Amino acid sequence: MQQVRSGAARIPMWLAFLLAALVGLTAQPPAQAAPAAEPFRVLALYNGTWDAAHISFVHEANQWFPQQAAANGFTYTASNNWDLLANGGVNSYQVVLFLDDLPQSAAQRAGFEQYMRAGGAWMGFHVSAFTTDAQSWPWYHNQFLGSGNFRSNTWGPTTAVLRVEDRTHPSTRNLPATFTSSVSEWYSWSNDLRQNPDIKILASIDPSSFPLGTDPNQTWYSGYYPILWTNTKYKMLYANFGHNAMNYDTNTALSSTFASATQNQFVLDGLKWLGGAASSQPPADGISETAWYTLRNTGNGTCADARAAGTANGTVVQQYTCNSTTAQQFQFRSTDSGYTRIAARGNAQQVIDVVDRSTADNAPLQLWSYGGGTNQQWLPVKEATGRYHFTARHSGKCLTASATAADSVQLTQRTCDGSGAQSFQLAAQP
Repeated sequence: MQQVRSGAARIPMWLAFLLAALVGLTAQPPAQAAPAAEPFRVLALYNGTWDAAHISFVHEANQWFPQQAAANGFTYTASNNWDLLANGGVNSYQVVLFLDDLPQSAAQRAGFEQYMRAGGAWMGFHVSAFTTDAQSWPWYHNQFLGSGNFRSNTWGPTTAVLRVEDRTHPSTRNLPATFTSSVSEWYSWSNDLRQNPDIKILASIDPSSFPLGTDPNQTWYSGYYPILWTNTKYKMLYANFGHNAMNYDTNTALSSTFASATQNQFVLDGLKWLGGAASSQPPADGISETAWYTLRNTGNGTCADARAAGTANGTVVQQYTCNSTTAQQFQFRSTDSGYTRIAARGNAQQVIDVVDRSTADNAPLQLWSYGGGTNQQWLPVKEATGRYHFTARHSGKCLTASATAADSVQLTQRTCDGSGAQSFQLAAQP
């Protein structure tokens, strides 16, 4: 009687060896994830002891930069020990910032010059270029910065419309042709930077800003005023802003240097260029950073809308019958890695925000002042139809409308499901 064996029939030994050899030739090791890029190190030097407006900027810079660090690939260390320039401590950092001062001792100045000549990178703000005695450090003021002596300033501090003169530089290529800065006092200089072949002016005061200032005796009525520039012989950027409006009687800040999302884009893209990191990617294919769009939901035909055209923190982002008003117009400004902030036309500082940073399904959406939060950043993903869905950076969930077309229903985030409720048609507006 034939014995019955469980399982497959026995394979001849020679065939088993052949199959094993073939498997060995074709098997591939599992793919290994590319190692994450090492964060570049930023050292911010500050004085923090004179002029309440400069001190205010230092305080908020030392809050804002750490908030941006992880999402933008850097670490941030703030110090008032300027001798790190003299004793070589700065050499362990890829980028150094001067927030509200510049080196004062001969050793500090020599150390900084050596750091820059050896390939270091620098970003300076506002008063870091101030001097009435450029000859006391000619390399820094006349060669490196190129600006020479302080000549005049505007007063009081105001916003300005800036014209971007070079949109090919890594720090400015994601900027629109013109944008409104945050509030600052503005400086002018004794040297004409346009005459310096080493200086590339990135942005200047647009003529539409004039008159610039509130004190008739310290107001600019016309002229040419560089605001952002670089020296092509070094890896450096100078930004003229960094002076908040203040109530000096109560020592209360009346403005924030980080109130302009577009200006912040320059700071972050510039910092990444200086640190050798990949710069922010422009928004997903086909979306302009300077255009304003309506977002019509595919499922119910309504449009994303700021309730009652509000611009205050907490304004409900809802669905509403499409009407092309400014309450239904939004702009997509890149942050990094393809993510964008979705700004409201009524006030571009206000962006679509997931309430309380919630990661839950059905968490409601609102407008809130942009502060770099991952709950304020959305990845536009283009669909085969040409429409888009938008995923929240902090949760990975999709911006979602209601299943019905009722007006005034608040938009939410929900787990992405490919439905029409999460698909939006973008239409550029005049």
